[in-house]
Amino acid sequence: MLDQLSTLRSGRTGRVSSWAHDGRNSDAWWIEPGQTRVLADIKGPGKITHIWMTQPNHYRECLLKITWDNARYPSVLCPLGDFFGLGHGIVNSYQSLLFTASTNNNNRFNSGCALNSYVQMPFGERAVVELVNEGKERHRQYFYVDYEQEEIGVDAGYFHAEFRRENPFGGWGHEVRVNTPEANIVNKGKEAWDNNYVILEAKGKGHYIGCNISVTNFQGTWWGEGDDMIWVDGYKWPPELHGTGSEDYLNQAWGMQDNAFLRNGSSIHERNTDGYQTSYRHHLENPISFQKEIKVTMEHGHGNHLCNEMSSVAYWYADKPRRAVKPPTVAKRMPVLRDNQGNWLYDNKNQTTSRKIEVNAEMKRMKTKWKKLHG
Repeated sequence: MLDQLSTLRSGRTGRVSSWAHDGRNSDAWWIEPGQTRVLADIKGPGKITHIWMTQPNHYRECLLKITWDNARYPSVLCPLGDFFGLGHGIVNSYQSLLFTASTNNNNRFNSGCALNSYVQMPFGERAVVELVNEGKERHRQYFYVDYEQEEIGVDAGYFHAEFRRENPFGGWGHEVRVNTPEANIVNKGKEAWDNNYVILEAKGKGHYIGCNISVTNFQGTWWGEGDDMIWVDGYKWPPELHGTGSEDYLNQAWGMQDNAFLRNGSSIHERNTDGYQTSYRHHLENPISFQKEIKVTMEHGHGNHLCNEMSSVAYWYADKPRRAVKPPTVAKRMPVLRDNQGNWLYDNKNQTTSRKIEVNAEMKRMKTKWKKLHG
């Protein structure tokens, strides 16, 4: 990056922002409930180089939507906070190379926060950046979208980002404590392929550059005793990339520490939020390439036995604009809150669990053993 600062460029730099065209100081846009507003419509070829946004609230209610080259569907479709690495509707100050956030009100729900993306986003014909207000209140948004209009290389990929959620994850034994013999069951082969939490499942050619993972830790013990398993170009056992634990994939160890580094760390740490965690890993020097498809997964508790809330955003580049998965409805992606006594307020009608893990013979034995030992 620094060695390119002195290289002169042939492109034309531009910006679209929310500045007040009447010359006064009301430099934000109002977006009504149910309304979608186009923040930027940029003619290509070129690339988006920086996005800055700030707002007082609605980090899960609003969706950031980006569509490339007149595609019929968006390739970026994420709740606003989650796209920039902040889950649960919580704000916090942190720094990575791809994303940063800055606020005076760390570790709080729905407070003012500056959000930055420095992800390079090339496009050929057109880039349309929109914000969708799916909430019940008016939303006030300040923004910059900075870009370069220039020729892009034939090998330039299109940036993608999508949000997924399991609330709760369909684990087989949430009563079983982590790192006990009863939790240490076999999880491999097709069971792992079918039962792990899915961060990304995409077709085509491209490379995966990382994710953020948010957990609401209902059980209260260690949520990350699960391996990363990443399959490239179809199922096989073992997968091309098989890790040793969630914190290991996230480039830490012995749990997650309360820090944020350039390529990995925690933007939100559960020790500061009474159970809410968001951690990230960005594959900048070592993206994971695929030619036909990729499936990025994580065990949630060894053997997938926990039923915590899990959500994530995956980031990748693809050979052409592809459809990002549609997030759950706004009611089904809102954070799980606590009451004044610290009890979790489960909203059963708005839970999202795509599948529950079928309890096999070993799981049944371990559940029975746990109940006998602990009542």
